[in-house]
Amino acid sequence: MKSLSKRKLRIYADTSVFGGCHDEEFREDSLRFIEHVSRGRIVLLVSEIVLRELENAPRDVLKVLEGLAPGLVERFPLTRETQELRDAYLKERILSRKWSDDAMHVAAATVARADAIVSWNFKHIVRLDKMKEYQRVNLQLGYGILTIITPKEVLPHD
Repeated sequence: MKSLSKRKLRIYADTSVFGGCHDEEFREDSLRFIEHVSRGRIVLLVSEIVLRELENAPRDVLKVLEGLAPGLVERFPLTRETQELRDAYLKERILSRKWSDDAMHVAAATVARADAIVSWNFKHIVRLDKMKEYQRVNLQLGYGILTIITPKEVLPHD
C-alpha cells in the first residue's frame, strides 16, 4: 500500500484555472499548477462541463488542457449522482439556477472524491460562505469534506 505522502493528489480544476494561464493576475499560479500536473505530481480531474466550457474558450486556453499527456488527466463523467448533488446545492439556494454549471463543478469534484477543487471563481466557489454551505450539504448527504482552494494553495513553490 502506498503511503499517504507518496499518493498523488487528485485535484479537480474548473475552467477558470485554464483561463487563468492567460490572465495577468492568475498566470503565475495557474501555470505552476499545470506544471505540477505535467510533472505527474497531481492527477488532474476534469468533467464534461469543463470540456464543454472550454469548447467556447479562446484556442490558447483550450491548448493548456490539450498540452497535457492523456495519462495525467482523468475525465469524470457527469452522472445522475452528480446532477442530484448539484440539484441539492441549488435547492438549498447556495447558487441560483443561472449558475448551475458552477454548482456542477463542485458536485463533480465531490462525487469524484477529489482531494480538492481549484478555482479562480471567487463569486460562486472560492468564497467562505459558499464553501461552508457546500460542506453542510455534502455532510448531510454523506459525502466527505471537499477542500476548495485556488491553484496558489495546492503545492508550495519549488
